[in-house]
Amino acid sequence: MSSIPLQNRGARRMDDPVVAPLRHGRNGYSQESIGRFSEHSIHSAYRLEGESHEGCQDCLTRIPYATLIATIMCWVGVGVFCGTMYRGSTLSALMFEQVFHFHLRWLEAVQLVFVIIGACMGALGLMILFVGCLATGATRHKVYRTWRGRVGGRVSCAVFMGITYTLQFAWLLMLCFLVVVTLVYTTFWGLCSSNRIAQENQCIDFHQFDFLFPENTPPADMEICGNEKKLFCKDYVERAEVMFILATVACLFVILSLMHYLMCLSANYAHIRDHEKFQELQDLQYIPDVTDMSTASKDFRER
Repeated sequence: MSSIPLQNRGARRMDDPVVAPLRHGRNGYSQESIGRFSEHSIHSAYRLEGESHEGCQDCLTRIPYATLIATIMCWVGVGVFCGTMYRGSTLSALMFEQVFHFHLRWLEAVQLVFVIIGACMGALGLMILFVGCLATGATRHKVYRTWRGRVGGRVSCAVFMGITYTLQFAWLLMLCFLVVVTLVYTTFWGLCSSNRIAQENQCIDFHQFDFLFPENTPPADMEICGNEKKLFCKDYVERAEVMFILATVACLFVILSLMHYLMCLSANYAHIRDHEKFQELQDLQYIPDVTDMSTASKDFRER
């Protein structure tokens, strides 16, 4: 017979160390204990460091780098385009008011349109980037697991492809317009730099372009002489030409980003469409293993 009292059997002394239950993790089981705290709780920082490292690698695999590059190009292009076009239109409006003495009211509405274009293109870039994140890496396997999820993903990619394709034509038209405007201001600057205007101090005559001026425009307003030449050439034409050249380059960046968006959306559409086929192939790979396990269990029962 044991000499330990019955009431003390199964009782635990307060001085005995508390051994935490075995727990399986990436670094194996924890079987040691120190006092009332297990090794897992003391060295949890070491374990979390490895887990955070693997978590960072997992996050990096979920980033749609192609869509991210296209989004950065789109934001930079739209930002430069809106800023330079806003400044260029302001200089043009001041030039028409102070040099040619007539006011273009529709330029104020155009400036507001530039702000709206910048906001809409920025929002569109964010939405396409979000769609790209959903269709990349392990996120695709979680989000598009069901049939409805895959259909919704394909529809969203198709809608954004249609919007991007339409915007591609709109920005191409804008590029053509900017090329014409830049050529006009370059011609004006070449006219200001000519010997006849710069050295002989002759007036700049626009009478041959009277059909471009509003009706009832005085003939004196079609000539630029004296101090108005400095306003026209140095203060407005020279600065506006630089703004429109930068706007043309920015427009090219936006067009390239839209082309990049189309390629990324097409690839995401194909990935979502083929995800169901890949899932079926993975299921077919597990069928022989399940069959072997069922056969082995049947043989074990017969024994």
